[in-house]
Amino acid sequence: MLVRNATLADGRVRDVRVEKGRIDAVGTDLTGGGRTVDADERLLLPGAVDAHVHFREPGAPQKETWRTGSRSAAAGGVTTVVDQPNTDPPTTTGTAYDQKELLARESLVDFGISGGVTADWTPDTLFDRPIFALGEVFLADSTGDMGIDGDLFADAVARAAAAGVPVTVHAEDATRFESGVRDTGSGTGRDADADPWSAYRTAEAEIAAVERAVEVGVDAGARLHVAHTSTPEAVDIVADAPDRVTCEVTPHHCLLSRADLDDLGTFGRMNPPLRSEQRRAALFDRVVDGRVDTVATDHAPHTRAEKETTLWEAPSGVPGVETMVPLLLAETRSGPLTVERVRDLTAAVPAETFGLHTKGRIETGRDADLALYDLTRTRPIRGKRLHSNCGWTPFENRPAVFPEWTTVRGTRVYDGTMDEFRTAAGENVR
Repeated sequence: MLVRNATLADGRVRDVRVEKGRIDAVGTDLTGGGRTVDADERLLLPGAVDAHVHFREPGAPQKETWRTGSRSAAAGGVTTVVDQPNTDPPTTTGTAYDQKELLARESLVDFGISGGVTADWTPDTLFDRPIFALGEVFLADSTGDMGIDGDLFADAVARAAAAGVPVTVHAEDATRFESGVRDTGSGTGRDADADPWSAYRTAEAEIAAVERAVEVGVDAGARLHVAHTSTPEAVDIVADAPDRVTCEVTPHHCLLSRADLDDLGTFGRMNPPLRSEQRRAALFDRVVDGRVDTVATDHAPHTRAEKETTLWEAPSGVPGVETMVPLLLAETRSGPLTVERVRDLTAAVPAETFGLHTKGRIETGRDADLALYDLTRTRPIRGKRLHSNCGWTPFENRPAVFPEWTTVRGTRVYDGTMDEFRTAAGENVR
């Protein structure tokens, strides 16, 4: 394939020639390459790397499968995903890894699989597999109870450091949750909003846990990545740490706040929860100015029926893999966020952070993971038009710039003009 007259993230108009799944050349007036595609100066970005998804298989295919989740990814310009271990069974043993890897072969996009840490994990069998990372190691689990104890956390981080495996940590200190909010029964009605959940899982709980996680990671010499950072204070802690400590921010934490919870209701329950508008704005400033390393989605779909219950019974999590890049590109049309920054947050830096040396940039020798966008065209997000199994989104009606097409290693896996997918097996990036 030869893509002619494409505008790159830095504003240059270039041709991009693809041979055998790799970018063969980037320049002007290129020839060859077989099929020619005229980009007509539309934006060509490297495929995004979403280092934090929950595709729910094995265990909960009614929420998501590798096939539906990867279709959603491709339709949003995401060409590599990293699945987290809290499936059923959890990916805490080599056998569980093998089971998930077999299912992941249904993926249309490239993938990594993270291993998990529990009291009964088997690290020797996990590290014998090509795990992407120790993924979303919980300092507080999703029910609000304490996660793994401090000794087990420190041991897991040390083992990962010795094996050269990154550690992604979910940082919330449950001892700092505001139990009085739950004791009063706030948010118990079926129609209650999700604001009590935000009041319950406090910002201070995250800040304290990030401090603890960074201290343990630095002492162990580990490659530590803080997941879904929701407070500017936590971002600043990571920014002041050594370079091997990084953090991600989700689109929902930088674009939504507690001010949106009246509309979202229990569909806005997530961990960590949405923060105040003041904190959201400060977090977005850090996304813009470079203190945030990456954006990832924490794509955590649940069915409508599961969400349409009381606040304390609803599961935590929202979908997001299909809307991450489209939302951020829409922000570049009228705000301080630049297209180059979107490229770095969603592709270049996550690829560099996790050692994906053939991903993340439009350069000679890299994988031809590409997505073409027309920045002059937005359309409102509609949950029913997205490709996730769950069929809803917290960003209903928000403007977004969706890709016209997406390729994975040179194969067009999604054609946005026809809303069609091509069956193409993704590869394990490890």
